[in-house]
Amino acid sequence: MADHTHALSFGAAAAEYDRFRPPYPELAVRWALAGLSNGRVVDLGAGTGILTRGVQTLGHEVVPVEPDPGMRTQLAAATPGTTALAGSAEAVPLPDAAADAVLVGTAYHWFDREPAHAEIARVLRPGGTFAPIWNIRDDHVDWVAELGRIAHLDDKSGNIVVKYADFGPAFGAIEAREFTHRTTLTPDEVLGMIRTRSYWLTASDTDRQRVERELDELLATHPALKGRETVELPYRTLVLRARRR
Repeated sequence: MADHTHALSFGAAAAEYDRFRPPYPELAVRWALAGLSNGRVVDLGAGTGILTRGVQTLGHEVVPVEPDPGMRTQLAAATPGTTALAGSAEAVPLPDAAADAVLVGTAYHWFDREPAHAEIARVLRPGGTFAPIWNIRDDHVDWVAELGRIAHLDDKSGNIVVKYADFGPAFGAIEAREFTHRTTLTPDEVLGMIRTRSYWLTASDTDRQRVERELDELLATHPALKGRETVELPYRTLVLRARRR
């Protein structure tokens, strides 16, 4: 993966990651897998299985692949009957044409894309689907933008359609679709979510104290947050989808 220090930092907070990170809306997952019935789906960079469980509820067989042992342990605990394979986007431990679809939940930006695309194409059957999915906080909302500034919450989203609009010669044209959803969190859970981010996990104690102090001030003073027992954190979920040639 592109940045091993940050990409492999999440295992230390795997239980919190599984608890506080948002799910993927069902409509987004259904669109990613449109036309597939009872398929075999690889969840690449599966983390703690948040996307794995979403795909399972649609009736598909899911094969999670995850490099971090801490994340794999949490996935097994939270997803009975499922064991993640140790592997990466650049080295998928599956035979050729073994999958009907490969999904990636908010992990694609960690991949070394050229070798990853070759591996994804290898494990997909002809006509199979490759679909990265991102949950992106909606920073058009002012307090969400301020939250991102305080905690250095760079989702690496930018203009994703432009930035990641080439999956390589093995894939056809990329389609894109955006969905919206919200998660409801207490103020403590907002902090819990922040503590699962790569910036926090690799930050110094001084930087962590600064984040906590500024976040407490935001929650206590912003008109949309002040005095509330829960807050609604809005997300845009972006899906890119292409077929294996």
